[in-house]
Amino acid sequence: MTYFRATDPFPLESADHTKLHEFYSRLAAGRLATTRCAGCRRLAWPPRAFCGECGADQFDWVDLSGEGTVHAFTVQETGLPAGFTGPRVFVVVKLGEHRIFSILLDADPARVTIGQRVRLAPLAVDPDPRGNPRWLPAFTPSA
Repeated sequence: MTYFRATDPFPLESADHTKLHEFYSRLAAGRLATTRCAGCRRLAWPPRAFCGECGADQFDWVDLSGEGTVHAFTVQETGLPAGFTGPRVFVVVKLGEHRIFSILLDADPARVTIGQRVRLAPLAVDPDPRGNPRWLPAFTPSA
């Protein structure tokens, strides 16, 4: 998949640039992860480099389930960024206590329903300027 890059909307994902690089490494391996505060043990989504509850900046990585249900969705047919084909289904996926905004791939928009089972299917996007692969969290309908 390609997209027009006036300004690169993706963060620099390497360990040299972000404490959250583990998120991208796990996503590339097909695992969705988030952070748990080492101080108060709060589990956060999205992953954070510091805790919003207690302010601690030490955390552990926790893998989330790769399966969830559609909590809400919308279909975008026009106005998509260059390189993205339509219609595009955007979903809020319920994974345990978390609600994750994502893309639903390989789905007939007319058949998407609230409560529908989905599974993680990380989406490869254009590589970074150095040629390293990059990924976005995405889901597909479960069989």
